[in-house]
Amino acid sequence: MKKIVLSLCLILLGASVLSGCTKDEFLDQYNNIVQSAGSIALTGNSSLQGTKEKGIDDYTGSYTANYEDFSDTEYLFGGTSVKREAGKDLAIDCALEVTEGTAKVFWISGADEAVTLFETTGTYSDTITLPEGGNYIGIECENFTGNIELNIE
Repeated sequence: MKKIVLSLCLILLGASVLSGCTKDEFLDQYNNIVQSAGSIALTGNSSLQGTKEKGIDDYTGSYTANYEDFSDTEYLFGGTSVKREAGKDLAIDCALEVTEGTAKVFWISGADEAVTLFETTGTYSDTITLPEGGNYIGIECENFTGNIELNIE
């Protein structure tokens, strides 16, 4: 994956030099490539257990799902923007009902360990500030039966 992004960046750099792009135009093009590469890590809509509605970008939207003895991880929102146009803050609202098994709503940033945001029946609401680089919000389930409603703005 890194080799693909690096190759695309080198091609883009060469094209921008030849076409006379400004530094800002080059950085915007680079950010678009990095964002596109970051979207690949998200769980595809056809593989999701629930229904996802995309917001203004890959970092925002809503997700609703009913799980039945589900064991897997779904990467729901996020990406690898160098500079996110909508800013670095995300407001997260979540309602989780755990009937059986476990479910953890998490946030992972870069190479850091995943941070568990929420893992019990109830509601969760918070605002997180994204650092530079890759940031993803998802749900990790083990024999999970229950449901989730997740909204990120």
